[in-house]
Amino acid sequence: MFDLFRRHLLDHLLDRNGRIGVSADGAELVPQERAHQIRGGQAKTGFVVPADARLRAGMSLKRRAQVPVEGADIVLLDSQPQRVHDADQFFGLGIARPRGGPERIIGLVKAALFHQVARVLDIGQRRRGHQAHSKGPSGPVHLGLLVFLSLGAAPLVAQPITAEDFIAFDADQARLGQLLFYDKVLSGNKNISCGTCHHHDLGGSDGLSLGIGEGGVGLGPKRLPGDGADRIRKRIPRNAPALWNLGHRDVRVLFHDGRLEISDIYGNGYDSPAEEWLPQGLETILAAQALFPMTAQFEMAGNTGENEIIGAVTDRIDLGWPILAKRLRTIPEYGQMFVEAFDHIDRPEDVSIVEIGNALAAFIGTEWANFDSPYDAFLTDGTPLPEDAERGRRLFFGEARCAQCHNGPLLTDQDFHAMALPPFGPGRTRRWDPIPRDVGRMGATDDLEDAYRFRTPPLRNVALTAPYGHNGAYASLRDMVRHMANPASMRADWTPARATLPEVPWLQEIDFVIQSDRLEMERHAATVDVRPVSLSDADVDDIVAFLESLTGATALNRPLGRPDRVPSGLPVD
Repeated sequence: MFDLFRRHLLDHLLDRNGRIGVSADGAELVPQERAHQIRGGQAKTGFVVPADARLRAGMSLKRRAQVPVEGADIVLLDSQPQRVHDADQFFGLGIARPRGGPERIIGLVKAALFHQVARVLDIGQRRRGHQAHSKGPSGPVHLGLLVFLSLGAAPLVAQPITAEDFIAFDADQARLGQLLFYDKVLSGNKNISCGTCHHHDLGGSDGLSLGIGEGGVGLGPKRLPGDGADRIRKRIPRNAPALWNLGHRDVRVLFHDGRLEISDIYGNGYDSPAEEWLPQGLETILAAQALFPMTAQFEMAGNTGENEIIGAVTDRIDLGWPILAKRLRTIPEYGQMFVEAFDHIDRPEDVSIVEIGNALAAFIGTEWANFDSPYDAFLTDGTPLPEDAERGRRLFFGEARCAQCHNGPLLTDQDFHAMALPPFGPGRTRRWDPIPRDVGRMGATDDLEDAYRFRTPPLRNVALTAPYGHNGAYASLRDMVRHMANPASMRADWTPARATLPEVPWLQEIDFVIQSDRLEMERHAATVDVRPVSLSDADVDDIVAFLESLTGATALNRPLGRPDRVPSGLPVD
């Protein structure tokens, strides 16, 4: 305490620091964000405080995410911008229900004033902060913000979504993309389409924990693994992600491990598995993403020796795309549609994989744009939610701490976190790795600090997209909420019955072999980025009710839907 007062006095005498200057987007200073603006999601210029970082003068903060204030978990002390110096960076108590000793400390702070500036005095458990792209110093679980005492204020809300927040795609390209999306001609063996694993009838996903890809027969949970020489040789290592609102302008990273990001590292606009071989001209990250399932052996390309696509991509990832483009442009109906949809295409011979990716993106980006849920009505018009959903909303943005990661307009921070989901399946193994494991973000960055961390999924229409988690470990939304609240406990109690994993007899030996590796299981269990939250069954039900309020009124009535036929003449799932 004496040292704090000493530094406080020295700062006055030396006048060392100016007013708080928080940089949004690494440039514009935002010196006067007030508490009600931050808590209500109205802060200007994309103001954001990372969940694990300590606020300090001149700190450069991430763009376009929500400030993860946690309701009563934060003691708010001042809504006026103030000077910041050592002693000012003292109080800002991160306590769930302040009483007793902490209340007396707060009283002392108010009496002593200290310029009524808050910092962090973490009463609770600390954990190591993790930032995938800019690993900062360790920080407390709670944030102390520069604000006056304001317990019991309304919990934080997400930012509303409007049509202007989406990329404006061309309608003719979207109609072309609809046909491409459901046409199996884009797969090596012409037996699977994008729509097989991202189907309209299944909320833009496939209803399976781990998909049955190339070689399978049927759709969704009833999809069979095939037989004979055509049967599947491996499950898809990860759950098929939903497609909702991927045309939003804020989307900057895709795939569970974030291996596709907006970047100019290779001069083509993206950091991707294709590196410098990804072609120029892909207009959105969604267009780039659409190309990679076509190159994946167990998703769409097929097994070695079965077709020319898998042979080409085995040599180099980009060599299969020209073959697929030729397949399409030599189908007269497709050739004509490309000429009509793209101004720079004068004849079918000009069609390349770039136009295919852009057409698929136009379809995905418009077809799954959806923001007319009860929660969206609450955000835009103030329409009250049902009582249970409102209680769940307050828990979600308050003491349940869901909004630490699920924030911003898409209810995702687009960052990577370790949640200790029980591992199973073939794993997304790296070359020379002898263990069938999935190391998550580490597979993209080669950084040990990223091991077992996965991208935070967006949550709008989440009730339509079971199973949940990067490997679909939970078929029930309630179970997933329970796991997020207490990963260690749920992981210990997990059984395969909680997943949706169709039986494949010849893969049973590998499905759960990773769980027999004691050291790997210990490493995995030890990497958890959240501390447990105590939720009652009623609390879980309320949070689920809130998550169900994120379902759009027109979510199951999409603009284009599934086509009855495709120009290749192949069957449509």
